[in-house]
Amino acid sequence: QVKLVESGGGLVQAGGSLKLSCTASGGTLSMAWFRMAPGKEREFVAGSNWSSGRTDYVDSVKGRFTISIDNAKNTNYLQMNSLKPEDTAVYYCAADTTIVELRVPQSYDYWGQGIQVTVSS
Repeated sequence: QVKLVESGGGLVQAGGSLKLSCTASGGTLSMAWFRMAPGKEREFVAGSNWSSGRTDYVDSVKGRFTISIDNAKNTNYLQMNSLKPEDTAVYYCAADTTIVELRVPQSYDYWGQGIQVTVSS
């Protein structure tokens, strides 16, 4: 069983930055971030299969968000720059101990509790 702990959310003005962190209690091969805004379905944001080095981003965040990992700390980071009000959502960290289809939420066995990101206009 892998537990995920997220941190780094909060309130920021449009154009600002936030950095989300997700620390896993054990080793993982795939980690990703999804988000869910009020009245909308869960959406893939960014993810990576660490062993292959493959990363993927939803088009709406390309060039603004960057996912990275500190293997020594079992922690992944989502650096979010040039934030927009439409980025407002609860962000969820997901992880799996295998290499998965990054955009498919059912691929992941482990999920964090979620963290609120609010971008004001």
